[in-house]
Amino acid sequence: MSHIARAALAAAALACAPFSHAAPVLSTIQDTLYKADGTRFNGIVTVTWNSFLTGDQAPIGAQGATIQVVNGELRVQLAPTTTATPGTNYSVVYSSQGKFQFGETWAVPPSTSVLRIRDVRVSTGAVIGPPPVVTGVAITDVTGLVNELAARPVKGPAFASSRAAVINSLGAIDAASGNPGDCVRVDGTSGACGTSGNGGPLPSFSDNEIPSGLVNGVNTSFTLLYAPSPDTSILLFRNGLRMTKGIDYTTSGNSINFLTVSTPQAGDVLSASYRYGGAGSSASPAPQVLCSSVGQGTRSTAATVLGTCVISSGTLASGDRVEIRSDYSHEGTSSGFTGSTPVSDAMITRPSLVTR
Repeated sequence: MSHIARAALAAAALACAPFSHAAPVLSTIQDTLYKADGTRFNGIVTVTWNSFLTGDQAPIGAQGATIQVVNGELRVQLAPTTTATPGTNYSVVYSSQGKFQFGETWAVPPSTSVLRIRDVRVSTGAVIGPPPVVTGVAITDVTGLVNELAARPVKGPAFASSRAAVINSLGAIDAASGNPGDCVRVDGTSGACGTSGNGGPLPSFSDNEIPSGLVNGVNTSFTLLYAPSPDTSILLFRNGLRMTKGIDYTTSGNSINFLTVSTPQAGDVLSASYRYGGAGSSASPAPQVLCSSVGQGTRSTAATVLGTCVISSGTLASGDRVEIRSDYSHEGTSSGFTGSTPVSDAMITRPSLVTR
């Protein structure tokens, strides 16, 4: 056979041979093991690992190996992990007489010289080597994720941090507008707490109020403390029987006028329940006591401060009206006195002083 023919056969053989990686270069770990009492260790050392690619590009499958240790002599050859991709370690378990003794973690570097156990032992959880390769996953690669994300509310154009959240007409999340001390309503609007949707006072309730007026079989006109708001909120009873508006009576503001056929007779008991002070009502809400204090007495003829009252900062706003009341008691037969109420808050103008 000619040289050319032999060369052709060799090329064919190479072409048909399966592709294979070269065996990895191994590091040798050899040491003598002892027990705590100084005697040599006899037992089994089990080494396990996950799949990785060595620094010389040899793929290593996940597996394990069992090494028999006789008279303390341990010797094992392992592929280096400190240059592996992704970074990995060996998990090592020591057993003797059929019982688990202890476990540890090894990180094996490439080495042409023999390594001792102390050269490869690392703390549990530590991984020495290149970080794992992280491959991104597209949203469309996860079944159903696109639909789930589409179902979640998104930030709206008025979204802001550290604000109460409201859902706009498009289903997006916006930040509630208004002052920090405002209250947010169900419809997403905001305003001063204790007011209705249009900024007016919240309605108050009057229950079982007895209308003023003579009940004598002749009088048909009676008066309520407030004008019902709305007017349809009134429930008027005569001797426990509910009267029908337009048939038994009519209303105008806080006035009730019975029709002749329903004129209350002597001994009848009238009662009314209604809302008032809400939006559209001219009735004023009950006054709010901002502060009060108990004064003191004095016999001095010089000007003396008998009491003070401090309104908390931020309570009053521009346009608010404040009424100041003071009660004095003058005893004895000496000459009279002069009282004054100085006001230091610049927001209060022309306060009224009522002395009683």
